Amino acid sequence: MFRHKDYILTIYEVGGFTKAAEKLFVSQPSLSATVKRVEDRIGAPIFDRSTSPIALTETGRKYIQYAMQMKSIEEDFERFVSDSDNLLTGKLRIGGSSFFSALILPELILEFNKKHPAIEFEILEDSTRNLIAKIGDNTLDLMIDNTVLNEEQIQAKVYQSERLVLAVPKCFAINEQFKDRRFTAEEIKADGHLKGKSLDFSKLKDLPFILLHAENDTGKRAEKLFKKYEMKPNVVFYLDQQITSYNMACMGIGVAFLSDTLVKRIAPSEDVYYYVVNDRIAQRDIYFYYKKNRYLSVACKRFIDYNTAE
Repeated sequence: MFRHKDYILTIYEVGGFTKAAEKLFVSQPSLSATVKRVEDRIGAPIFDRSTSPIALTETGRKYIQYAMQMKSIEEDFERFVSDSDNLLTGKLRIGGSSFFSALILPELILEFNKKHPAIEFEILEDSTRNLIAKIGDNTLDLMIDNTVLNEEQIQAKVYQSERLVLAVPKCFAINEQFKDRRFTAEEIKADGHLKGKSLDFSKLKDLPFILLHAENDTGKRAEKLFKKYEMKPNVVFYLDQQITSYNMACMGIGVAFLSDTLVKRIAPSEDVYYYVVNDRIAQRDIYFYYKKNRYLSVACKRFIDYNTAE
């Protein structure tokens, strides 16, 4: 519950969500959703939103007290590590598909490098199959992927979970039928889709689809959904990349399967609505993969721990 304490401390310091969102460089809906999740976990509100500027509740005052103590302890320890341990040096070789290399790894590396600037990173963009081979021959330290691997030599650690959503062109008439179940990109970014209404997947049976090839995990899951719902889709394109299918959906060509991870990281479009399918097939994890029984450098361990800590 203190994972997002910096967000809550900033709101407390500036006296409101709008100013805090600007200072933190996040959207206000996303910030509000984050705070709401913390409050739900605590079981009580932190802020009294009926006042202007917002005030702390009794629980909120206690939260701020402990959050400030924790922040002070963290800063003391960071100084200790910096003074005694500018230990993290060397190079970390990390790989991913074009999606992960373009949209996920840069932000993970940027945040990690703020704390450990002496680490050099080498990013390798390649297919999952080739990256596994490189881990096997020790030419790659770490890879990030959403494919479930059953390789004996590979160890996995969950980075985060994600959901597949359906991007339906706004020009499709079916959107009027399901007004109460559609989401905008901003709502996806604020995790509104995780608690909102889902769509009966079979209702889309007459629409054209843009799919990824079956060797792609997203493509595999789409095929599983069609099979489960006994649908024979009208497939207008088979593609290699989610971002290409997204662009085609925005052009009104067909329905695309996208991860909410992608939707949260690309520029929002006014040309599509998003829908959730409440099915386990549409949920998956993103993993860090590394070679089992191989010595991991301190830098690699720290990078994994830093990006998987709760």
